[in-house]
Amino acid sequence: MVVSPERLAGAPHPLLEGLDAGRAAAPAAVVIFGASGDLTSRKLMPALQALMARQQLAPGTSIVGVGRSDLDHEDFRARMRRAVEQAGDVDERAWAELEGGFRYVSGGYDDGTTYKVLDEVVGDLDRERGTAGNRLHYLSTPPGVFADVVRRLGEVGLHRPALGGEFARVVIEKPFGRDLASAEALDAALHEVLDEDQLYRIDHYLGKETVQNVLALRFANSIFEPVWNRRYVDSVQITVAESEGVGHRAGFYEEAGALRDIVQNHLLQVLALTAMEPPVSMSPQGIRDEKVKALGAVDLLDAAEVSAEVVRARYRGGWVGGAEVPGYLDEDGVAPDSRTETYVAMRLRIDNWRWAGVPFYLRTGKRLPKRMTEVALQFSGVPHLPFAPTQAAELGPNALVLRIQPDEGITLRFGAKVPGQSFDVRSVSMDFSYGAAFLEEAPEAYERLLLDALHGDPTLFIRTDEVRQAWRIVQPLLDAWADDPAPPVDYDAGTWGPEEADRLLAADGRRWRRP
Repeated sequence: MVVSPERLAGAPHPLLEGLDAGRAAAPAAVVIFGASGDLTSRKLMPALQALMARQQLAPGTSIVGVGRSDLDHEDFRARMRRAVEQAGDVDERAWAELEGGFRYVSGGYDDGTTYKVLDEVVGDLDRERGTAGNRLHYLSTPPGVFADVVRRLGEVGLHRPALGGEFARVVIEKPFGRDLASAEALDAALHEVLDEDQLYRIDHYLGKETVQNVLALRFANSIFEPVWNRRYVDSVQITVAESEGVGHRAGFYEEAGALRDIVQNHLLQVLALTAMEPPVSMSPQGIRDEKVKALGAVDLLDAAEVSAEVVRARYRGGWVGGAEVPGYLDEDGVAPDSRTETYVAMRLRIDNWRWAGVPFYLRTGKRLPKRMTEVALQFSGVPHLPFAPTQAAELGPNALVLRIQPDEGITLRFGAKVPGQSFDVRSVSMDFSYGAAFLEEAPEAYERLLLDALHGDPTLFIRTDEVRQAWRIVQPLLDAWADDPAPPVDYDAGTWGPEEADRLLAADGRRWRRP
């Protein structure tokens, strides 16, 4: 069976023109706060070199690191070179263009002197490298200093472009707050200095090609949108599974847990893209307006519903990928009396015309059998099955599965006759793979998002009202768990979660997919 990858996975289409990022960005000073941290080495620096290699950064683009580590310009340049080498091959032409523009400012994030020096450094780059007064500030710092950094930028005028410049923007990593109240307080503090169109709240999941292809699949193909609703869809499952444990992030994870780390952002963003109405255009406002509407239609759970509709759990020791792994409470940096969850499963309902009555099952967890992210739409059964039970014993419901990672693609499950003299029917799969269909390599998520931020395209970034709606959904869970002294239930590492999560679906006559 032949599938046209261009139509299925997002060939050029008038509705999708807003997602073009092929042109080169204007010259700018890219200022990275937290530049000596892990994210800069693993993701940001390799992404910036890749953009320069593809000539999507203007000559003269410069990178200024700001951090507490005691480094000078040469130290920082050498560290970034090692980061690119570890990530893959160095593109020497691109590196030659970048290396003259590395600068480093050492100092505390709450120290006004740090920002005075930074102001001098970027001013020198405007004159020496032609960065033209443009600034992109990237906050890869602990969340507790976001407001302080922005306030200090405002004090020295770095929240605005220099004379003749076009833009000054601020990219903020998650988590954006710890709950609804802190998110609103942080938002208010940032807006004292910055306009909303200067703020780029990043969720790297939205930079993934296959997440964006949810939009292409739905809105560039007439065969799917007519059945993407309660009349034909029985239920929706969204899974973000990780095989790894907390590793060296125990300190962060103890404060966050799976609910704040994954559900509030990644899972709800994928939910919004899956459930949203078709936008009038793929403009930033069009897409983000519809995402906010979808999140705003999610029914909020009360305390009693949280206990019935949500499962919180944590992994204990077990086997993953043939290796024995410790339980969460045995990980370095985890308190012995910790109540932090590493797994969440929940049932949500969206109260609007399209999805009324359709349950959305969400789950995420660490130390599960494999790393994968997928959206699965299970369709309702046919009104009458004319086959004898023995003929359709292996026939399951139709399903459309969007595989977001790591085996990016789409699977359509449907019934077909088994070859032979008898008329037996069973489920079969039609698979589409992005890797096999397209010769070009998809850019890394941070490449796409950094380039969009430099262009001033906020389509794939999170607007303030999206943040508020996501916390509005999660807040009842936080409140209920704060009042409940019981620890999370346990599940064995290497399994798909606790029995309680299976019972959540079994009560509806359904079961989780087993990829």
